[in-house]
Amino acid sequence: MLVKKIQIGILLLSLACGAAFAQSFGVEEVRRLAEGGDAEAQNNLGVMYHTGQGVAPDLNEAIKWYTLAAEQGRSNAQLNLGVLYNFGMGVPQDFEQAAHWFALAAEQGQLMAQISLAALYVNGKGVQTDYAEAAKYYAMAAEQGDVGAQLTLAEMYLSGQGVDQNYEQAARYYLLAAEKGEVAAQFSMALMYRDGLGVEQNYEEAANFYRMAADQGHIAAMFSMAAMYETGEGIEQDYEQAFRWYRLAAGQGHPSSQNNLGLMYESGQGVAQNPLRAYAWLKIASTLATGDERVRFQGNRNQVEAQLSAAQLTEANALSDRCLESRYRECE
Repeated sequence: MLVKKIQIGILLLSLACGAAFAQSFGVEEVRRLAEGGDAEAQNNLGVMYHTGQGVAPDLNEAIKWYTLAAEQGRSNAQLNLGVLYNFGMGVPQDFEQAAHWFALAAEQGQLMAQISLAALYVNGKGVQTDYAEAAKYYAMAAEQGDVGAQLTLAEMYLSGQGVDQNYEQAARYYLLAAEKGEVAAQFSMALMYRDGLGVEQNYEEAANFYRMAADQGHIAAMFSMAAMYETGEGIEQDYEQAFRWYRLAAGQGHPSSQNNLGLMYESGQGVAQNPLRAYAWLKIASTLATGDERVRFQGNRNQVEAQLSAAQLTEANALSDRCLESRYRECE
């Protein structure tokens, strides 16, 4: 869905540029140049018919002029045709034609064509599924600075899909995307530093990237930040900060954070000891968790429950219910 939105966005940008061209030169001048074989004018006349700028909208005429320009090697016209065939806009949907035009535009450096063609190779639409070819075109787009392509290529190097597995290359592309604010790449870089994959193991750097991702709302990164503050691994031990990050992740429905938050309330680490809140969070965690985690969290809940009076247990259960019903806004 994201690729489709981007492709349509690129097409709209191309159409806007063509419309501006038409306004600068006038419809008749554009038509004269197009009929004389000027590829830029042909593409822009196609844009005019596509958008109804100065002429009645006519997709058949638009495609005619796009095709003439594309056949002369005009890369933006090739991209436009590729998008139209890819989504069946004004023409029958035809992935082979889309791949043909994307390939011509991609080789001329059209970023969106490179990404689109890579996606066709991944999904086997219009071409045989070929991860090596997909990696080739993602690499072209990644070197042009496209964040999505950098992230995808990093994952391909990490898993060895379409390329030889190479942790250094994975780290390189994750870093490029992370530095541009891509939250998934920031979290992945934290894991690379934590485990020493493609980079020298460095818990401080892992914490830096966890924080970048956590500040953007990445739940697993929030949990990891809390755990690092709790253990003092990579950063100075700080139970109050651990509590803060566990609370943020717990409020996003993360069972492990909810369990750890409950344990901090039980022990009074980073927060005033409060067995009722401890029970409430442990009950929530054991309700939402699955598998072995649920069993472990239920054990923690039962341990706190044994310390509560009947009246306290009633109050703690009410707090747990209120917390869930309010979507974690009323948990105090």
